[in-house]
Amino acid sequence: MKRAPETKWRDSTAYAPRFFLSMGIALVAFAAVTYVSTGSFATTALRTFLCAVLIQVGYFLATLYLVWRTARARRAGTGTARPDLEKAKPHVSVPMNEPGHSKP
Repeated sequence: MKRAPETKWRDSTAYAPRFFLSMGIALVAFAAVTYVSTGSFATTALRTFLCAVLIQVGYFLATLYLVWRTARARRAGTGTARPDLEKAKPHVSVPMNEPGHSKP
């Protein structure tokens, strides 16, 4: 019997650890460039904080979009956003309550 493929969350566009690492790297780069251009630590901190808030709002909106798209696909009758997974459901040829169900 063939196993159904597992969904890998790491392949998702909204995988949180990858997002937070990328956001951290972007904020450090943004803070460095801002500090070099302004020379003010207070201005750098404020602008970096505002940048972090804007990135979080974007992440939230992207997550809402992914949820909306999946719900719309389910309402449209496809049953799921990934119909290829429906085809890969495992099939048990022998009912489990009959003798010999453990034999290959």
